[in-house]
Amino acid sequence: MKVFIENQAGSRIKHEHNEKTLELKGTTLVSRAFPWPYGFILHTTGDDGDNVDCFVLTRRPLLTGEIVECEPIGLIEQIEDGEIDHKIFARLQDEMAVLDDQAQATFTDFALHVFEHVPGKTMKIGTCCGRQTAVEYIHRHSDRNQTAESRS
Repeated sequence: MKVFIENQAGSRIKHEHNEKTLELKGTTLVSRAFPWPYGFILHTTGDDGDNVDCFVLTRRPLLTGEIVECEPIGLIEQIEDGEIDHKIFARLQDEMAVLDDQAQATFTDFALHVFEHVPGKTMKIGTCCGRQTAVEYIHRHSDRNQTAESRS
């Protein structure tokens, strides 16, 4: 799967792109730095109408605007302001990474505090699921798959 990197690890600058054209729409400053490169999976549409969100578990510096080939390793359920906004976790194809207890704790801390500057913002973190659940979620939200289903 191809992941468009929207936000760099270690940065508090959140870039917002048109997720279909990849055009930069703007930036905002968030309350916490991104723990890993963060973006979205190309050719997907999630339950919130945006592309499926994805963190790439790597120490390699990936820059905003890069497109990298990744493999899913897990999914963490997230509900933002009452809407499903689950996060896929992935690794670069030539690296090993796992969504272990440490990574889950890092993500939970980040997710619960990244939007502290937004009054009334609510965030709930649910279950951490494995690779198979992540693969099924991506497949279910693939634009190609949704287009084929709408034709049947």
